[in-house]
This record gives sequence, structure tokens and C-alpha cells, in this order.
Amino acid sequence: MGNVEAVADYELLELVLFAAFPRGDIKPLAKDLLKAFKTFSGVITASEIELLRFKGMGKAGVAALKVVEASAQKLLREKAQIGPLQSTLPQVIDYCKVAMGSLKNEQLRLLFLDKRHQIITDEVQQSGTVDHTPVYTREVIKRALELGASGLIIVHNHPSGDPTPSRADIKATKDIQSAAEKLNIQVHDHIIIAKDSHVSFRAKGLM
Repeated sequence: MGNVEAVADYELLELVLFAAFPRGDIKPLAKDLLKAFKTFSGVITASEIELLRFKGMGKAGVAALKVVEASAQKLLREKAQIGPLQSTLPQVIDYCKVAMGSLKNEQLRLLFLDKRHQIITDEVQQSGTVDHTPVYTREVIKRALELGASGLIIVHNHPSGDPTPSRADIKATKDIQSAAEKLNIQVHDHIIIAKDSHVSFRAKGLM
């Protein structure tokens, strides 16, 4: 395909849909999807319920889009795990945006790091409502100890699209940081993900 970056969203979407509907006219469907979800990323991260509302989509079309979404997440996750945190933080943020940026409810994700600041694993610890997810400091620290982690990154999303930290976000971060420090576990950052933006507590001087 030559220069992948030069491929327009509608061209890429048509290629994906063509794999599911090789004999159908997928141009109208691709056009409707992009009109509704704005970008290729917006389309592949839309929920199955949202996608099935479009005429001509069907289960096969949803499956094709979700394979692409899963592939994108896996690729970005693997890139985020190669090398120390200092050099891979942009990839970590990209991965979290794909994994969480389009979710309708808040989700708390934890990335656990080893002594070399490389990611051991990342896990979804809690799922909440449209504007709240519970944070249990004890459970965060317990899991870090189980994994033998030396550090962690807290990530959660704001479905509203505004990544500005709330007072509850700031307090929860300080509680986790205080408990972690007593056990020599470093909280490297708390990142809030929105659909098109993010906020780093570390960069904002909030920790």
C-alpha cells in the first residue's frame, strides 16, 4: 500500500469492510460510519450496539472492525512494553487512548512496572459509571505486591471528553502514592484519558 500514513480514513475503512463484504457496495456504509464517528479510530472503537444500528453492517462487519481494534491495541501495547518508561511513555498514552478513549463509562487501569521501569502487565481494576469509578488503595497496593512490582502508573478515563482532574481524582492519587511510598513502590504518574486529549498528573505538578 506504499505510504500507510497517506491512506485516507475512508479508504482504510472501505478496505476493512471489503474483507467482510467482498461482493457488496460498502462505500455508503463507510461514508455513514465516518459521518457518525468522525474518524477511523472512532469507528473501530464504537460499541457493537452502536455499529449494528447502521444498515448493512451486520455481525460480519462488526467482527471485521473489532479485529482491527484488537490488533491496534496489541500493537500499541507491545510498543509500550519495549524499553524503559522514559522512552515509551508516549506509546503508553497512545495505547491507553485506543483502549479507553471511547469507553462510555469510567475505567481504572493499572500498569505495573519492574525495577527497570518496564511494564510487567496492565490490568483493568475497576469499571464504574459515566462519571465515577471506585478506587481502592488497598487493592492497588495488594496487587502491586503480588506482582512484585517496583512501580505503577494509574490510568483512568473521563467519558465526558474533559480530562481535567477532579478533587476526588487528586485525593485518590495522593492516597495511593502515600501508601505505595511506605513499601518502596513508586507511583510514576496518573494519566487521565479523554477521547482526544489527556492529562498527566506528573506533568501538571500534581504529584
